[in-house]
Amino acid sequence: MPKAWVRERKRDYYYRLAKEEQYRSRAAYKLLETTRKFDLIKTGDVVVDLGATPGGWMQAARKAVGETGFVLGVDLKPIEPIEDTNVRSVVGDVAQLETVELIREFLPRAADVVLSDVSPNISGVWELDHARQIDLAGKSLQLALSVLRLGGNFFVKVFQGEMLDDFVSDVRQNFAFVRLIKPKASRRKSAELYVLGLRKR
Repeated sequence: MPKAWVRERKRDYYYRLAKEEQYRSRAAYKLLETTRKFDLIKTGDVVVDLGATPGGWMQAARKAVGETGFVLGVDLKPIEPIEDTNVRSVVGDVAQLETVELIREFLPRAADVVLSDVSPNISGVWELDHARQIDLAGKSLQLALSVLRLGGNFFVKVFQGEMLDDFVSDVRQNFAFVRLIKPKASRRKSAELYVLGLRKR
């Protein structure tokens, strides 16, 4: 069986599953898988989702936190509302300092989890795209450190490349457990990885 066919079918599987289970994007399964494997999000958690459009991760986080948790989505553009009363969204830029205060205004308490699926506009120039992604991941990390409680968790998208090791080292300085992850729902040919940081020091 040709590998390309298998990969294509795998992509179709998550796309079809998202439609069937009414998630806004197939990316929801990246978060659901990581939560299941590493206990990333728990019932009752307060979660901040950076780069949240179109809202698939917000939906997955809402499923994980249950009725007693809270999910706040943040993006440069407005996010179509999710009807649950414990899910909100705001327009904000991870690169701007005022976004930290904006997030704090909406949270009931310090966050238990910060997620970041933020991506740059892809130029097609690999070195540039990698550098931009790592820069956004770094800004997401700084924001996370500002709003997370001690013991909180962090999950962020990165691209493979020469700057990745330094970024992972930065995460290791701030979290007790750090791992690079490529969820099954990530496309095999994609260079995206996720850095998981558990238990903020």
